[in-house]
Amino acid sequence: MDEVRRRHQAADSGGGPERLARQHAEGKMTARERISLLLDENSFEEMDKLVRHRCRDFGMENQVVDGDGFVTGYGSIHGRLVYVFAQDFTVFGGSLSEANARKICKIMDLALQNGAPVIGLNDSGGARIQEGVVSLGGYADIFLRNTLASGVIPQISAIMGPCAGGAVYSPAITDFTFMVESTSYMFVTGPDVIRTVTHEDVSKEELGGGMTHNSKSGVAHFLAADDADCLRRIRKLLSYLPQNNLDDPPRRSTQDPVDRADPQLDTIVPVESNQPYDIKNIILRVVDDGVFFEVQEHFARNIVVGFAHLDGRSVGVVANQPAHLAGCLDINSSVKGARFVRFCDAFNIPVITFEDVPGFLPGTDQEFGGIIRHGAKLLYAYAEATVPKITVITRKAYGGAYCVMGSKHIRTDVNLAYPSAEIAVMGAEGAVNIVYRRELASATDPDAVRKQKIEEFRDRFASPFIAAEFGFIDDVIEPRETRPRLIRALRMLENKTASSPRKKHGNIPL
Repeated sequence: MDEVRRRHQAADSGGGPERLARQHAEGKMTARERISLLLDENSFEEMDKLVRHRCRDFGMENQVVDGDGFVTGYGSIHGRLVYVFAQDFTVFGGSLSEANARKICKIMDLALQNGAPVIGLNDSGGARIQEGVVSLGGYADIFLRNTLASGVIPQISAIMGPCAGGAVYSPAITDFTFMVESTSYMFVTGPDVIRTVTHEDVSKEELGGGMTHNSKSGVAHFLAADDADCLRRIRKLLSYLPQNNLDDPPRRSTQDPVDRADPQLDTIVPVESNQPYDIKNIILRVVDDGVFFEVQEHFARNIVVGFAHLDGRSVGVVANQPAHLAGCLDINSSVKGARFVRFCDAFNIPVITFEDVPGFLPGTDQEFGGIIRHGAKLLYAYAEATVPKITVITRKAYGGAYCVMGSKHIRTDVNLAYPSAEIAVMGAEGAVNIVYRRELASATDPDAVRKQKIEEFRDRFASPFIAAEFGFIDDVIEPRETRPRLIRALRMLENKTASSPRKKHGNIPL
């Protein structure tokens, strides 16, 4: 009994009081503190607490710590099973060894076998150099399991310290990545190597800090103020997600009336089609209790994605944002939207689309950067998705972007439009300049003629009632009716089944 108690106490102490104090001084929690805050109280069951490394080179035989720098096990969040591993930076800098790679693989295998989410709390200096290729092999073993689990169970990564080199590719495969402001960073090659090879002078924060990956690279999905905020947000995210791909997302109770109409929705979309507005004002007024959990808030802000509830049911929301780049689709927004739609489809979460898109962003940067290929990703994701899909066109739906953003033609179940909707090949102003160019050139008052033709074009070609006559729009509704109409459609689609041609997998244009 004394030996058991001694070994457990040794594992609990991590790298010792001095290193634990240093962790706190840097504004970071320890691995065990993070797990305790993440999981429901007293629910954590640790596994492999007494594992030790096997390295006998470079004096490592004299540096042995129970647990070997990783804490792994299972517990619950909101009463539901989750698996978790946390790297302990106070022990060998959280470096990955053969032994603790096996600990992670064991947890991931159990998560996959039992159909429960897996959460990784990353705080590591990288592979354990003393173990050479064996530690690299451990990373590859983890990558394989990340790939096999993708689309089967939710995988969440939290970067709560350094994450560099090959270690970055496990979080990159997972579904959502959290970073902590000022204390976390990710990069394949660090500032010193970059300075040597390319002569660029860049700091760790500029190269791979939380805001860099949230706003520029799009690698991360959430930016937390500190460790506690990060863990709280992970718990919040899981409240929208199912346990696995065969499960439905959890339902929640709400006092928000199903038939609630909101007259203020009638005035949010400006009368002038070139005036911006914030699409989030529509989302917040439609969803349950005005609660919207946005994903990738700082990246590709011309599209908004995130989770909400309607009638207590979890839904994924995708919306063009007229307040940024007029809501145009570009490379980054296409990739952002596509990956979110594919996640929702994998995990049985209905997709609600609010559409106000004037087209794809023009320019040589976009064309040379592959907007055709990247825009096709969003089209592919929507067309492939078999979950319930509902689209509401609030204003513009022009050109190919109309087709991409959940149109009826790519298997969207219910398509609605506001009276302010304009559905056309292009905007009325541009179309008139092309279609009536001769008439305008010969007119004595071209401005008056142009104004008249623009109104005629909108009525004749761009009106939502024209699309409704063809059945491309199921109904034109008053904006105040949005919430009850969406909920009724979701209820109708609750038992939807759909299939695709038999195949191993499609070839999305990566």
